Amino acid sequence: MSVVVEAARGWIGTPYRHQASVKGAGADCLGLVRGIWREVIGSEPVEPPRYSMDWAEPQGEERLWQAARAYLRPVARNRQPGDVLLFRMRAGAVAKHLGIATGEDRFVHAYSGRGVVESALSAPWRRRIVAQFEFPLEDN
Repeated sequence: MSVVVEAARGWIGTPYRHQASVKGAGADCLGLVRGIWREVIGSEPVEPPRYSMDWAEPQGEERLWQAARAYLRPVARNRQPGDVLLFRMRAGAVAKHLGIATGEDRFVHAYSGRGVVESALSAPWRRRIVAQFEFPLEDN
């Protein structure tokens, strides 16, 4: 099993908390990815600025996508366990949800009202994927 998948599954059951990144205490989708980074790589390269629930939407800026490109490795291959998935939740909206692929048709993500869960990567979720990345691990 991928070290990233193992780390992601270790966060399951963490409550959803906007801007949080503490396993067992609270995380949002970005906080989940940040926490996994700390577990598998070490210190975070930067601390993200504070952000509101609707951040980047009024301006239409792809801030999360830009940050993902800066710190993760974009991949243009078939999805692999451990890949970071970036989702656009509505057509025309900015991409602002992240998850970790755990298999061909599953992913772990922090979801408002549910916390960190492993979900089916069903057709509606797959349609929302706009980019995928991998953590910059030494063995990648």
